[in-house]
Amino acid sequence: MAPGKASATARERARASLTADIKEEARRQLAAVGADALSLRAVARELGMVSSALYRYFPSKDDLLTALIIDAYDAVGEVAETAVGAAGSRPPGDRWLAGCRAIRAWALAHPHEYALIYGSPVPGYRAPDATIGPASRVPLALISVLGDVPAGPAADEAAVHEPARGVLAGQAAEVVAALGGLVRPDVLLRGILAWTQLFGMISFELFGQFARTFEPADALFEYAVVRMGQLTGLLIEGPISGRDVAIFV
Repeated sequence: MAPGKASATARERARASLTADIKEEARRQLAAVGADALSLRAVARELGMVSSALYRYFPSKDDLLTALIIDAYDAVGEVAETAVGAAGSRPPGDRWLAGCRAIRAWALAHPHEYALIYGSPVPGYRAPDATIGPASRVPLALISVLGDVPAGPAADEAAVHEPARGVLAGQAAEVVAALGGLVRPDVLLRGILAWTQLFGMISFELFGQFARTFEPADALFEYAVVRMGQLTGLLIEGPISGRDVAIFV
């Protein structure tokens, strides 16, 4: 290997290592003071760097926030994809449960990163297009399961719903087309309802809305994700209130 190439590789490794250190310190600050108060100067100070050196890695606070947001989306997206993929030979209802459980487990283990991407927007920050792909990983993992929702009178009758019309029907059709027809429009809309309820459940749990009522929230979560699966039309076999039941919708 030519000396110049070896030297460049060493510089790249050093830059990658310091970038990782900067982001790790920034995550510690997220936990301590929140995204609003995240400070490049404070990060530099904790790492023993001068501010001007840190700006060569992240020119602004927004750049650092974007890097943390992308990392968080990729992290939760990876656990969702892995859980759904690992259950790939099982019925779609089992894959749905596996994905939902993995997302919640990640959120409970990384509450501040969860709050960064699913909590209140950071004042003055506008996420760039670079965050769109990472943010899509979780919904696409769940949609991959919904593509296996059975069609037929039994499924349609049990999942009682009003058919979409007008603007909503057009929006659903556009999304289905963008997904290559992976999922039916009616299932897509029910899946979106379930997806938002999933994250609503997790947010309520993390942000203390179940205090002195459903603590711990394990049983309520299991009950809810089975009911969400019902809404989408999945066959779910799982625990509800300590009993094994099979529900077809």
